[in-house]
Amino acid sequence: MNRNERGIWQRRFWEHTIRDEQNYWHHVNYVHFNPLKHSLVKRVSDWPYSSFHKAVSSGIYSRHWCGE
Repeated sequence: MNRNERGIWQRRFWEHTIRDEQNYWHHVNYVHFNPLKHSLVKRVSDWPYSSFHKAVSSGIYSRHWCGE
């Protein structure tokens, strides 16, 4: 079905300009928390496709940041 959508964004998505560092971390945390929120895992660290693992290695998060 052609809905005259062009570019990379679908209708249910929108652009958001990051306003400041606090807003940046809010969005990073949201992305890391999403698999847990949708019951795909019991801990954020259980999602193997996440950049969360690199952030843990860099000392940004504790491995036990969120979840059971």
